[in-house]
Amino acid sequence: MSGTTDTADKTLSLYERIGGAAAVDAAVDVFYRKVLNDYRINRFFDDIDMEVQTAKQKAFFTMAFGGPNSYTGTDMRNAHARLVKMGLNNDHFNVVMEHLGATLNELNVPQDLIAEAAAIAESTRKDVLGK
Repeated sequence: MSGTTDTADKTLSLYERIGGAAAVDAAVDVFYRKVLNDYRINRFFDDIDMEVQTAKQKAFFTMAFGGPNSYTGTDMRNAHARLVKMGLNNDHFNVVMEHLGATLNELNVPQDLIAEAAAIAESTRKDVLGK
């Protein structure tokens, strides 16, 4: 993943600055590898079709980061309601945030873009946790 050389160019969306579809695809694949190998949160994915989940996550990140909007999934609150009933809480959300940051670091995304992506992800916390 190689963001543009001028990460301060705010005329481009975050999606464009991190490298577009190829970057989002790579990030989601690495992200889910980390998540599924983490005993703290992987139980939430036991009954999930990961091929479908990965496609939804790629579409969501693309839309959330300002790329083409092809996301047709459920809103965050309803999409995670079953997981909240299973005990999903702030600690789990923090682990997901940890993996998002580690993924973007691993893919050499510049720190300012990681911070921007993290802020977008953080903005979903209340809905994801049903608060």
